[in-house]
Amino acid sequence: MHRVFLVLILTAALVLAACGGSDEEAASASEPARESGTKGGASLSDGLPEVNPLEVTGDIITAGSSTVFPLSEAMAERFRDEGYADNITIDSVGSGAGFERFCVAGESDISNASRPIKESERESCAAIDRIPIEFRVGTDALAVTVSKDNKFVDNLSMEQLAMVFSTAYTWADVNPDWPAEPIQRFSPGTDSGTFDYFVEEVFDKDKEPILSADAIQLSEDDNVLVQGVSGSPYAIGYFGYAYYQENADTLKIVAINKVEATAANVDSGSYPLARPLYIYADAGIMAEKPQVAAFISFFLTYVNEEIERVGYFPAEASVLEAARRSLLDAMKAAEE
Repeated sequence: MHRVFLVLILTAALVLAACGGSDEEAASASEPARESGTKGGASLSDGLPEVNPLEVTGDIITAGSSTVFPLSEAMAERFRDEGYADNITIDSVGSGAGFERFCVAGESDISNASRPIKESERESCAAIDRIPIEFRVGTDALAVTVSKDNKFVDNLSMEQLAMVFSTAYTWADVNPDWPAEPIQRFSPGTDSGTFDYFVEEVFDKDKEPILSADAIQLSEDDNVLVQGVSGSPYAIGYFGYAYYQENADTLKIVAINKVEATAANVDSGSYPLARPLYIYADAGIMAEKPQVAAFISFFLTYVNEEIERVGYFPAEASVLEAARRSLLDAMKAAEE
């Protein structure tokens, strides 16, 4: 009865169609969702009701990670295709800038992030009466890439990767068998969660080595990084796997510690630069704007049907189930 009560609360708050409840409609939490193209979401064992996009009204504003951006775009496109007729704004500004809009300015409804929220950002949210709720939506294998014209780099150790993005001036400084040509470095900007993650994993959170490197170009626009890397055989850059996949005709991905960025290596944890992807929201926002809760519910129901096409990897079933339960808990809190 308690679970049914929670489902009814969420259904009313989201302006959703009630789910049927038959055994045939119920899906296991370990399964992503129903077949593509079906209107509404499957009724899951953790209690998420169906969302009928035709019945959802009101605008939705999201901002944040450039890495999460293509996934959010894919989910928004599907939401529109299934009947949602109002506006979803998705701004690619970097995780840090996204949290600033969400926690300081209070301008966005959902914050996309390729890193966990910082304690200082939570404090900023609290100052405007927002309590960020974290929803894990997938996994990215951060792609270290060079141009297809680069014939000498196929693998870098983590130590070599640190040299490439700090003290090495030429490729020969990293490996004497490589050309004595200056390294052209392309990196996401300092507002990017991708930058934060790379610095944490490669430089143990110290930004100084990469920011002091010669010939480094920073940009919050991953497409600018892609163009820079593909433009020279002596260039190197890093960004979300989706941007590599979209440009695999001009880019070559580099193995790290002799481990390639594949689904199997991400799942096993052997690829050293795999990282979680998140969206964040607030129960108060979802109570005030039920369309936001509806979109998040739709997102969590169907994300595993879209994520690999976009270029990322599904989160484990237990992690996605926990995100769905967090949504139900948030709506319960909003109603109390």
